[in-house]
Amino acid sequence: MEEILYRYNPWWENKYELVGIIERWALLRLMKKHFPSSQIVFLTGLRRVGKTTLFKLFIRYLIEEEKIDPTRIFYISLDDYLLSKKNILELVEEFRRIQKISFREKVFLFLDEVGYKEDFELQLKNLYDSHNAKIYASSSSATVLRSKKAYLTGRNVIIETLPLDFKEYLDFRKITISKADKHLVERYFEEYLNIGGIPEYVLHRDIDYLRELVDDIIYKDITAFYGIRNPGILKEFFVLLMERTGKQVSINKMANILGISPDTAKRYLQMFADTYLIYLVQRYGKTNEKLLAPRKVYACDLGIRTLFTGFRDKGSLFENYVYLKIKAYNPYYIYRETAEIDFFIRDRALIEVKYGGEMSRKQLNIFQKIKADKKVIVKNLEDLDNLLQGLGNY
Repeated sequence: MEEILYRYNPWWENKYELVGIIERWALLRLMKKHFPSSQIVFLTGLRRVGKTTLFKLFIRYLIEEEKIDPTRIFYISLDDYLLSKKNILELVEEFRRIQKISFREKVFLFLDEVGYKEDFELQLKNLYDSHNAKIYASSSSATVLRSKKAYLTGRNVIIETLPLDFKEYLDFRKITISKADKHLVERYFEEYLNIGGIPEYVLHRDIDYLRELVDDIIYKDITAFYGIRNPGILKEFFVLLMERTGKQVSINKMANILGISPDTAKRYLQMFADTYLIYLVQRYGKTNEKLLAPRKVYACDLGIRTLFTGFRDKGSLFENYVYLKIKAYNPYYIYRETAEIDFFIRDRALIEVKYGGEMSRKQLNIFQKIKADKKVIVKNLEDLDNLLQGLGNY
């Protein structure tokens, strides 16, 4: 056991160096923001989107900037088969024993893929209440964090880790665009729309890696967890969702196409949302309308979308990108008189995305009628940057 824990925590013995790791400044700022608080910090998001790397970057920050004693920092991946017989409390106790740390002394715990441990909520509550510890935990499943148990209510904050945005994509590829070469921005951006923001795929462009990522989520995370009898139908369901990104999804139509019941289709839709492969956007309106109206679907990553649909409909891909950039503001869509406005951030902004296009007369009429503090038509990256600056920091 001691040997395994030392492998996970090389900073206990040596100067900690991260080779070839590129910073994600916005996420690191959020991590730093919550460092002084006592709350448990949860990192969520799609598999392989960089949660573990973010943990490692933050550990380096604690050692180098906050001058935390490296032996007080404990990282462990809880999906490790070799640790399957140990619960979280036992692993933390073993860590304290190895490093001769009393329960009065503060430690910093990084618990990766915490959902693999049964009753993790109760164990985290015990650590929170009884140990002098700052706790960071991660999960690739939203189901874990929506537990009906109330052990962690008021004790946690959630940071969602999204795929790389365009700026991060350029950073990962070590591309710098000078002001003199501004004409290249659009070319690189359309390349990004095709490739997306899964870090490993951006660096190595191995299409099999992307396929395996989706298959792992469908066949391991969903099929195995929920006991799905026909995973082939589940994969077909996901392909249909990718073809409908940016559109309202009719549960009944999906069910008819695949020969399954509407209830089954509804469950499948939520399963994909729970593993962060898709995001669902509600229609704006009264509570009943929000619940009953079809939701719009967006892909978690543009590269995953183009893997299944091919690189086409740049306008739809750009709309998907805009959604990912404003997701933290919990946008709705608006549907009136058979016309749709892409996003409405309540009390903040009404947004229509037109990648170099124009609104129809009916859309424009509805756009003008709706009351909003800001009304923005986003046609390009510059418009999007101006929108984000206007919305301010989340």
